[in-house]
Parts: sequence; C-alpha cells; structure tokens
Amino acid sequence: MAFAFSYQPLKGLYMLGSILVLLFIRLPVWTILGLVPSWRPLPTWSLGRSLIVQAFQAYVAILYNTAIDTPSRPPENAPDARASPGEKVVYHFHGGAFIMGSASPSDPGSKTCFTGYMEHFPNNPRVFGLEYRLTRGHPLGRANPFPSALIDAIAGYRYLVQDVGFEPQNILLSGDSAGGNLAFVLAYYLATYKLPNLPNAGGLLILSPTVDWANTHKGAQSSMVRHSRTDYVGPILNSGYTRDALVGDLPAEAASSVWISPASLKMKVSTGMFSQIPRTCIVVGGEEMTLDPVVTLRDRLQADM
Repeated sequence: MAFAFSYQPLKGLYMLGSILVLLFIRLPVWTILGLVPSWRPLPTWSLGRSLIVQAFQAYVAILYNTAIDTPSRPPENAPDARASPGEKVVYHFHGGAFIMGSASPSDPGSKTCFTGYMEHFPNNPRVFGLEYRLTRGHPLGRANPFPSALIDAIAGYRYLVQDVGFEPQNILLSGDSAGGNLAFVLAYYLATYKLPNLPNAGGLLILSPTVDWANTHKGAQSSMVRHSRTDYVGPILNSGYTRDALVGDLPAEAASSVWISPASLKMKVSTGMFSQIPRTCIVVGGEEMTLDPVVTLRDRLQADM
C-alpha cells in the first residue's frame, strides 16, 4: 500500500533507516558494481548517471512509502497582457503524477521545460503554466478526483482564448508526464465536444506522457519490466495510488477510459475517435518504463490520420 509509513513515529523511523541504508550500504555497493559497465543499469551510461538514476529510484520509493507534501503556490494576481495579432503561446501542464509538482518556474520539472522552450522555440513565445488541482486518495484523505484537473485545464484554455485573446490555432498544448496526459485529454475533449467558442488548439507537444494509469501494459516483456532498472516510476504506477485517486467514486473500470488512460489496452477503441486531435509531437525515451503505452497511443493516433 502506498504511504504505509505516512504518520509519526513510523515515518521518522522508516526515513532514518532508509537514508542510512542508502548512504552506507546501497550507494557503496552501486559504486563498486558500477565500475563494471555491464553491471550498470545501462552499459552505455556513465558511472555518475547510473548512480543518479539508482539514487532517484530509492528516493521515489521512500517518497511513496511516507508522504508527499503539497507544494506551496505563490499567488499570481497580475493579469496577462493581451495577445498581439498572430502571437503564439505555449499552454503547459506540469508533471508529478497528478499528486505533486507545480507550474512555478521554481519547480525543477517546470523550470526544465520552460528553459528548453525559451531556448529552442522561435521568437521567444510566452508560456502559460496552469496550477491545476492535485488529486489525493487513501490514506492521505481524498480530494480532487477526475475530472477536477480537466475542468481546470478547460478553464485555463478559455482564459487564454477569451480573456487574453490568443487565437486557438496559435496555442500549443504541452505537458510533461502526467501533464502530457492532461494536455492530450484536453485536446480530446475539445475535439469531441466542439465548443463553438473554443476551437481546438493548433498543436500538441507531450513529453514522456503517462497515458496508462490503469497499468495494463504488463508482462515479462513489457517496458515496465524491461526498463525497470533505467527508470524510477515503478512505485508511481505499481502502487495504483494515482489511479485510485483519479477514479474516486467512479466504477473501477473508469481507470481504463480514454479520459484517464487513453492508451489502456482495456479501452474500447473506435475508428476515428482520435481523428480530430491536432498535430501532435510525442517525445519519449527509449529506456522509459512507460514506453509501451506511449507507442500504443502513437499507433492509435496514426491509425486515425
């Protein structure tokens, strides 16, 4: 069960023991083993990169056994300047498994994306990052199940179009990890319901999107197993915490719906259901645990092109 040691004194004892084991047993062993390239998570990785990934795996495991603090969010009350004619904007959704993370530029994940966009996108476009509601489930208290984040995403899109004045074709939806899921689901919502005052965005950029919270891509040959040594999201998906928090009071099978897991192997796929999705770029690493679901989503999009 996720967050089994979320309360004191068990939390403190568990964290102390885990940190001591990490510093004085696991790190030295990993360092010695890593001196032989074939014993690293990936032989082509440097020793330093191998240690960073292994340490982050341990960190995520500790996190999912204790608790995740809700990030502080500084208030933002200043209105955005009106869009200039033809001006483009990136509408970005941060990652964090729908339970953590922030759109603040001080958040490491958001900062990485924003810096990359500023460096590589032409004409230095504005980036609008949304602080959507984070979900929570047992044993940390239930809050904000689906469709809370989607409602927030729709509200943010309406704000950009109707209040700030961006033309929909000049909006690029982007998202990282869970944010990639949210960006895709927003595009699917706009394509499906065709709101008269909210046409779909001009494009979609999703980075390592988590698109199978139902965790249906399983088996010894799945990327969840093949890449378990080169990625750190195992506890995030295998615990089922985000899945259950998103589903809330809905039937359990809702986890495999297009709204939560658009790449689920248990989802009923109909011809043309993704045909109105805007032009899409998907970026994913070849050694990620969630590679297989991303490939499934790509194939479904290509089938409707």
